[in-house]
Amino acid sequence: MLRDKSLIPLSRQHQHALALYVRIDRASPIADADLQLWEEEITRQFEAEIKVHFAAEERVLFPVARTFRELTALVDELLAEHGLLRKSFSDAEAGRMSAWELSAFAEGLSRHIRKEERHLFERMQELMGPAELAALGTQLEAALKDAAQACAVPIQVTKLRPTK
Repeated sequence: MLRDKSLIPLSRQHQHALALYVRIDRASPIADADLQLWEEEITRQFEAEIKVHFAAEERVLFPVARTFRELTALVDELLAEHGLLRKSFSDAEAGRMSAWELSAFAEGLSRHIRKEERHLFERMQELMGPAELAALGTQLEAALKDAAQACAVPIQVTKLRPTK
């Protein structure tokens, strides 16, 4: 289904986070010597965009989704995943991630994003009318105003590597 324009800002940010996942996946296994640089990259992306993204979803998107009984369990799942992902971001900031944890974080981030895109966004677009979606889009735009508006430029170690 074509993404409604009200949700495109969130989808664009999802693309940025998925780019991080792809870079981690292609670089795996991560060498111990590079782990700190990856943790710094994850921390930068969280501070620049993901922190604001999570807050917008939690303050604007999820409460609207909860008005649809069939989405309540999914929203609960997504909120729990936000908590786990925040812990991973905190671990990265504190320099406490192992290479295995970094890969597990990337996989979890990817699964979370795909769940929002394929399940939550699709179903909300089916359940909401154009006026409701437009109002949601206006609220999301205001909630996302402090987020970075471009994909982060990685450093040499964290750049996308060709597939093997």
